[in-house]
Amino acid sequence: MSIAGLFVLGACTTVQLNQAISDANKMMGGEKPLTTEEVGSGLREALIKGISTGADQVSQVDGYFRNPQISIPFPPDANKVEDRLRQIGLGNEVDKFVMTLNRGAEEAAKEAKPIFVSAIRSMTIDDAWAILKGDPDAATQYLQRTTSAALREKFKPVIQTSLDKVNATRYYGDLVTRYNNLPFVQKVNPDLTEYATDLALQGLFITITVEEKKIRENPAERTTELLRRVFGYQK
Repeated sequence: MSIAGLFVLGACTTVQLNQAISDANKMMGGEKPLTTEEVGSGLREALIKGISTGADQVSQVDGYFRNPQISIPFPPDANKVEDRLRQIGLGNEVDKFVMTLNRGAEEAAKEAKPIFVSAIRSMTIDDAWAILKGDPDAATQYLQRTTSAALREKFKPVIQTSLDKVNATRYYGDLVTRYNNLPFVQKVNPDLTEYATDLALQGLFITITVEEKKIRENPAERTTELLRRVFGYQK
């Protein structure tokens, strides 16, 4: 019975997982047996590697701003604000705000890594096995499912501080004030922090998904013996 064959199994208990791995290891000849603990450790290591790489990428200058997949645009709820401000010659100010908005996300991403890593370290062996035999983005799905609420609560004040640090909040306030002072417009005041938090987290998860796919599909990305053993058993 190969490891690939194990992937057709449904939800398993830890005891069943131990037995399944034992059966598969009998077919591996002289290679050191793979244990359930290694599966758990390997998946945690892979997740932490992906998150570290992803967070490092997006926390660099232009990590969000120059990445078309995750760049944060002017808030869509305030599109009429952007359009009107550009019409009256304030396009450069709008562009400056969009850049600082992304700078805020890049700054906040520096603080995201330990939050994610803490969540990963609490992952159970059953969680790890489900991820190993799951979809190509199963690890990212797990992370989104189990940490999004807590991450949002912790990430939002970081975003707020970051937006303030790069003056995005002030730029946005100035733009909205100018718009609201125009005649015959309906006044707006979207929640900038909530918007930036949503898209910053979304962009981080997108980047982590890319890193997870690399580790699953590209042996060269498995930079430790444990990763090579665990993900090699998917074949």
